[in-house]
Amino acid sequence: MSAAEDWRGSRTAWTVWGVALAMYTLAVFHRSSLAVAGLAAAERFDISASQLASFTMLQLAVYAGLQIPVGLAVDRFGPRLVALTGAAVIAVGEATFALAASYPVALGARFLVGAGDAMTFICVIRLLSSWFPRRRIPFMTQVTGTVGQLGSIGAAIPMTWALGTLGWTRAYLVTAVLSLAVAALGLLVLRDGPTSRSVRGETLSLPAMRASLAASWAQPGTRLGFWVHFCTPFSANVLALLWGYPFLVRGEGRSDAEAGVLLTVMTVAVVLAGPVLGGLISRHPWHRSTMVLAIVGAMAAAWTLVLAWPGQAPLPVLVLLVVVAGVGGPASVIGFDLARTSNPGSRLASATGIVNVAGFVATLVLVVAIGVVLDALTPGGGSDYPVSAFRWAMSLQYLLWGLGAIQIVRYRRATRAVTDRDALRAGVPVPE
Repeated sequence: MSAAEDWRGSRTAWTVWGVALAMYTLAVFHRSSLAVAGLAAAERFDISASQLASFTMLQLAVYAGLQIPVGLAVDRFGPRLVALTGAAVIAVGEATFALAASYPVALGARFLVGAGDAMTFICVIRLLSSWFPRRRIPFMTQVTGTVGQLGSIGAAIPMTWALGTLGWTRAYLVTAVLSLAVAALGLLVLRDGPTSRSVRGETLSLPAMRASLAASWAQPGTRLGFWVHFCTPFSANVLALLWGYPFLVRGEGRSDAEAGVLLTVMTVAVVLAGPVLGGLISRHPWHRSTMVLAIVGAMAAAWTLVLAWPGQAPLPVLVLLVVVAGVGGPASVIGFDLARTSNPGSRLASATGIVNVAGFVATLVLVVAIGVVLDALTPGGGSDYPVSAFRWAMSLQYLLWGLGAIQIVRYRRATRAVTDRDALRAGVPVPE
């Protein structure tokens, strides 16, 4: 056993992962912090609802757009440096947001938050591959994604308290300082691998970067991971980021409190489903895509039950909907595992970046499309959306699920054709 292998799963490995996980959880906190500050932001910057929504849209667009460049940066400069840079960028963004007095400045601040957020998750995934045994990585990846989502819960209660008690400027300055504090901890603790504090890849010219991305994309497993991530998380994302409250309150006639409880139940489903899926894919890696297709089918069936229900769906049916939609979040992490088992370590971050683009592009497209349909089907405009408008708008999900399912079936055949089933079960590394 090599010296590096001696460190895998050690106390040091757990410490590195714990600090990296804290950085990711905090990034999710920053990503979600505006959810409870929407009304305050609209008043502070004197903006319309569409301008308010542009904060979320910009963050999603920046996050998705930077995934591939960030992946290349991690392969070149190592996850430690990129993760620390991301935390610093988030801190600058939140501090700017705290002090902003105009809409354009605030928009630029959210751009920075989205950019810093984009630098975090890929780094944690890369660190896992360096610090833990291969057979444990699927479970650890699921736990990472699951625990990280607790940041969105943290953004609700503490930020609500902070905004009401400290006011806008102090509340967001505190979040900026918190990000710097975690970055300082990361500076002390994070190591790119057991044998080196910082690892550097080969210098990549533009042709070399293109070749690296092309090699990653050429792997059927990368493409399969892309489409897995495309069709699994957008349902929960759309509900959590923008349209959950309007749909549940205006479309389904629920009170604000009931809508809040339902969205919290969805987050709980994410937390509980992650470790379960992690254990399943660790034991049955050959059937990862089958699990995804089953989950996509369950989401489509749950939405069909709600949308086809005569009148407004009863509360138990809505609970079923948010639980099933929540499972889609952990299911999207299977896409990263498919990329991991299809690419060598030198391309892992760039392959992960390619996969991570998919779900956020799908979410962005759906969020915008739902808004367009609601506006088109609402008499006289405004935000008093009729129930029928929500039924048509939410039905757009079937188009994305259909496209994703077709591509999953297509690329899982290609992936299985070039994959050694026994080597996959044994966790044999992909050759460089």
